[in-house]
Amino acid sequence: MNRSAMSRTALAVIAAVALGGCVTTGTQKTAMTGSAAGGTSVDANSQLERCDAPFGTIAVDDGRAADWYGQFGSTTHVTTIEPLLRLAVQQSNCFVITSIGNLRTDSRLSRITDIQRNSGEYRAGSKQQKGQRVAADYYLEPQIIINNDSVGSVGGVVGGLLGGAASVIAGGLQSKVSVVTLSLYDIRSAVQISAAEGSATATNFGAALGAFGGGAGGALGGFSRTPEGKATVAAFMEAYNNMVVALRSYKAQDVKGGLGRGGTLQVK
Repeated sequence: MNRSAMSRTALAVIAAVALGGCVTTGTQKTAMTGSAAGGTSVDANSQLERCDAPFGTIAVDDGRAADWYGQFGSTTHVTTIEPLLRLAVQQSNCFVITSIGNLRTDSRLSRITDIQRNSGEYRAGSKQQKGQRVAADYYLEPQIIINNDSVGSVGGVVGGLLGGAASVIAGGLQSKVSVVTLSLYDIRSAVQISAAEGSATATNFGAALGAFGGGAGGALGGFSRTPEGKATVAAFMEAYNNMVVALRSYKAQDVKGGLGRGGTLQVK
């Protein structure tokens, strides 16, 4: 690599470091970190809301049937949102999670259960009779409302930090926003219990890297692929936190005469 190419690559690295903190602080991590086992969590994000006791059992929609799923994945290279949502929900101890909601996982577990129950090859006392599954009380539906919408160039910031030579990079840097919602339903009544919005921004290096050819593009390519996806994960965590705060003060809505019995907006 000649000196000029090395200088351009160095500028790209400096710009990436200067703005890389816009989404995450850890390499290849998202806003939802760590692990969970039962009601215990390890290395959870310190900003995640927690509950002293679960509200009930929950099914988390995997999003595969949603309109936004395919376009979101192709744009951000994020293959799924649901496992990270499940991690945050379990770490929070606000709900006990069931496999229902993930069509693929629930189908596989049902097949395994059927084989173990009906094949006749498993030991007596294996407890594979009917009545073992735990029902979900609530259903959590994620939705992406605004997917990486540009909110303006941040090139001026880079130019100010690094001087005139950085103008080659600056034009390609864009700050983008993701806005998401979470909706919580009572499964038995199908009544919406809660809804919350979350948002986060990310800096996209994709356009800027084009100025540096294959060398820098290969070295910094991750910045062009992952920030928007990480911002969306952060937005979901904010939405979940907002929902938990609201649920702590939950009060059921009361309709005179009872729910589903005509309501009070009568037609004469």
